[in-house]
Amino acid sequence: VMNHVVCVKWGNKYSFKYANVLNSMVKRHTTLPYQFHCLTDDANGLDQDINVIKLPNDPCVKTWWSKLWMFAPEMPLKGNMLFFDLDVVIFDNIDPLFTHTGRLNIIRDFNRCRIKDWKGSNSSCMRWESGTMDHLYTKFVQDHVKIMRQNWGDQDWIMKAGTEQITHWPDDWIRSYKWEMIGFKDTKLRDKSGKWYFKKAPKVQVENRVAVFHGQPNPMECSDQFVIDNWK
Repeated sequence: VMNHVVCVKWGNKYSFKYANVLNSMVKRHTTLPYQFHCLTDDANGLDQDINVIKLPNDPCVKTWWSKLWMFAPEMPLKGNMLFFDLDVVIFDNIDPLFTHTGRLNIIRDFNRCRIKDWKGSNSSCMRWESGTMDHLYTKFVQDHVKIMRQNWGDQDWIMKAGTEQITHWPDDWIRSYKWEMIGFKDTKLRDKSGKWYFKKAPKVQVENRVAVFHGQPNPMECSDQFVIDNWK
């Protein structure tokens, strides 16, 4: 089965640099064969070795909801799909992410650091076999206006429509940079260049592989040494 690593870049929230850096981080931290793809409405600036898949020009496919098109029956990739949001930092080997058991692997949401048996999910990193989760898109398209109104974002819909298929990744593999690796109570400061930094260095544990940057700062706006060393 072919391994695919996929990211989605829609609109101008993230520049092409995010996809290029993600491509290079995956290269450094994978020993398995795979192809890297960017699903996008604008391929300008993307590295030559990134396979570009054009997002359809469709009112359903916009903002973070565009991620759901990865599950569309007409999405051309077939095989083992591993998705990363653009605002992650991969800093250790991700081979186990390609083979973890379960229909839809997804992160147990980072509220887990405050609420012990938190069951919510975070869609910053997911894995599934193409063709097995099509309903996440097909059901969405049938009633997308209502679903967009009733759900805060794509991950709320994935949690609802994919409840029976979800298996959470081991918590240690993928962690929140600011809530878990830095620590929930630490404050961020701004340096002279306007970039954010945290007063203490992140704690990296043995099984940690991926850091997720939700909210502020994005990796590009963070001057921590950990980010400088790994987000490149």
